[in-house]
Amino acid sequence: MKVLVSSCLLGEDVRYDGRNSSIAMGSSFTFSQKEIFMDILCENQIYSFCPEVSGGLSTPRLPAEIVSTTKPFKVETNDETDVTIPFLIGAKNALDICNEEGIKVALLKSKSPSCGNTHIYDGTFSNTLIEGQGLTARLLEENGIRVFNETQLEDLKQFIESN
Repeated sequence: MKVLVSSCLLGEDVRYDGRNSSIAMGSSFTFSQKEIFMDILCENQIYSFCPEVSGGLSTPRLPAEIVSTTKPFKVETNDETDVTIPFLIGAKNALDICNEEGIKVALLKSKSPSCGNTHIYDGTFSNTLIEGQGLTARLLEENGIRVFNETQLEDLKQFIESN
């Protein structure tokens, strides 16, 4: 199966802080989680993608959060610079890749203003999580693409096996 995967989860240094969120090398993941992740990588066709970089943002960059979660969306950095357009472009680019390649599932970075699929930061830069989706996760889900995050590897594995 074809799977879109957040580049940072694959170990690419594309996060806002210039680092990555590697599952394979991350100390916060159990051996079992790493094993499931490696099985997914080895048994499927992986498409590495970072919506924020694709949308034109640099690495590193200032942290950003969604300050308006309904249309019109608004994403700002912690110095109040509006970065909504690069986030929307990145989301559209992710959807375009999925449509062009027939990708029906994505593994995206949790809590991200682009990729978070269940929770995101509340837009106050206070480290407070709220229920919600990043712009890329939302657009993919709205277009029939299932989105999982790195805490849902077992669910992703079951989804892949059943499709």
